[in-house]
Amino acid sequence: AALADFPRLYLDLPGHGASATTCVDSFSGMDALLRSTLSRYNILSYWLVGYSLGGRIAMFHACQQPEGLKGIIVEGGHPGLQDAGERSARLVSDRRWARRFRTEALDVVFTDWYRQPVFASLTDVQRQALIRQRSQNNGATLAMMLEATSLAVQPDLRPGLSACNVAFDYLYGERDEKFKALAAELHAVRHAIPHAGHNAHRENPAAVAASLAQILRLRIKDSL
Repeated sequence: AALADFPRLYLDLPGHGASATTCVDSFSGMDALLRSTLSRYNILSYWLVGYSLGGRIAMFHACQQPEGLKGIIVEGGHPGLQDAGERSARLVSDRRWARRFRTEALDVVFTDWYRQPVFASLTDVQRQALIRQRSQNNGATLAMMLEATSLAVQPDLRPGLSACNVAFDYLYGERDEKFKALAAELHAVRHAIPHAGHNAHRENPAAVAASLAQILRLRIKDSL
């Protein structure tokens, strides 16, 4: 509602929501699906806004330098692992989660998922709301999406992002030390969201909405 001045299209990623039965097998496959969706809606000039995995997909897309992309706004998205040991450990971890998504009740899996340290700043109410929402998804296709877009297989996007000629804004919760440090490595305009950790749009939605609106209005003004 805070972005009512801007035409918007909300996308459910594969395995999620209305895309619960949709599958991809790689970042390239996800990028092709995104391009197909934009074409189907005849969207020729656009910004991408994404959180976490959505932000990683937006950054990957930007690195392909597609025609029509004007900018990306990323909340808490990882630009990529640079250490081979970290990649190996992440692959083991994500495969373990994928196996659980395929074989266990989603409410049980997501209860454990949202106990990970990165979500420590969520309140119990916020955590339970996320578990209820995410448990409506498709476990099998969620597992496929997790494996297809794992940080273990994502390229390091830092060089590509540095070469991009589109606007790049990065949001992070002021209490999210890990992603605050990652943001400092990027050639992006950085925005700290007050009173929030990693899931800033859940923890302080008004501040995130206000930041998005300010960024878009400023960028549009600059382009006139």
